[in-house]
Amino acid sequence: MKKFLLFIVAFCICASAGSFGALAADGEEIFTDEQIEYYKSLNLQGSTVNVYNWGEYISDGSEGSMDVIAEFERLTGAKVNYTNFESNENMYSKLSGGGVSYDVIVPSDYMVSRLIDEDMLLELDYDNIPNIKNIDEQYLNLYFDSEQKYSVCYNVGTTVLIYNKNLVAEEPDSWSVLWDEQYKNKILMFNNSRDAFAIAQFLLGQDVNTSSEADWSEAARLLAEQKDAVNPVYVMDEVFNLMESGEYAFATYYAGDYLLMLDNNEDLGYCFPKEGVNLFYDAFCIPQCAQNKAGGEAFINFMLEEQVALANAEYIYYASPNTTVINNPEYSLYENEAVYPAETPAGQYFENLPQNLLELQADLWTAVKSGSLSADSDAQNLKIYICSAAVAAAGIAALISRLVFKRKKAKEEDLSDLYD
Repeated sequence: MKKFLLFIVAFCICASAGSFGALAADGEEIFTDEQIEYYKSLNLQGSTVNVYNWGEYISDGSEGSMDVIAEFERLTGAKVNYTNFESNENMYSKLSGGGVSYDVIVPSDYMVSRLIDEDMLLELDYDNIPNIKNIDEQYLNLYFDSEQKYSVCYNVGTTVLIYNKNLVAEEPDSWSVLWDEQYKNKILMFNNSRDAFAIAQFLLGQDVNTSSEADWSEAARLLAEQKDAVNPVYVMDEVFNLMESGEYAFATYYAGDYLLMLDNNEDLGYCFPKEGVNLFYDAFCIPQCAQNKAGGEAFINFMLEEQVALANAEYIYYASPNTTVINNPEYSLYENEAVYPAETPAGQYFENLPQNLLELQADLWTAVKSGSLSADSDAQNLKIYICSAAVAAAGIAALISRLVFKRKKAKEEDLSDLYD
């Protein structure tokens, strides 16, 4: 209900300012004649635009919000096939597996970098994305796409620790509470290897982009200790209903989503843990498998329109890079400390990892979640390794002894032949 009221206020204010008409729900046009003519002139009528985005990541018409997909279809005459993914890794797996065609995807920073490195993205034609002018300069030429060739920033965010004030002993300031046994079976943890490992890495004082395999193994052991100690539930979008229900003490997720949960459970709080958080960007890209690049670029441009950017920002609750939103004092999250903190929390950005580390991370994550990397199994594995090493050493010693014996015997035979 809060989102609905704020959305109505924001739109009415914009309407009174003359930026666009009354709400579409009232049967009035919300876009200007110039905008309507522009999208009609693209000649996308009858075409299909396939969009692959995170769940809960676009204003969808619920609670009085703008139905962004429906509005794009209305203005362009195109059909949008809209599907969701839960994590960057799931999205990458789908793309790299082949047999799919998406015209717009929304990966995070490090995944954009990986897709660029693996030549899986098309360069954008900014003649078809004139609304790039609405993106604040600080969100252009970002570290993962320094030449601004392949991506347009959509949202900005951080990870946060969310807690239920009724179930925690004291206000937290550290990720370490996620290992506290008094909260066993009351913790929701990222079902996302990169974010989960980052929490362990922050606690260990590691670089989240470390190239050391030993560091990744150490972080995995810490996650395994957490599994043994508190039996966390690994979730992604399920976190909303579970935290809103009031049954769980802690959850790891993203700052904007905390505010969405707060709408339905006012007993929730948040903190930026002192060890550090992941700072991230999500961005629009067009993959190599696209069949309708022009449609994809039109969709990206539409998402940057003032009315659409505001609708999405009000619905999603993530920080927007769009100046028409950031500078709007009537925007419901204007200068909100959870989403737009006055000082950027301590943290790190994810970078693309080399293939050997990606494979190691995937293997370690599987071991953590399956319980095969528990403390007991580690000890047992160590015994196996020691026994195996002992057997191998004995075998090598026997082999060396045999070679020495054969060489000695051959030398004796050579001397015997000499004297004969």
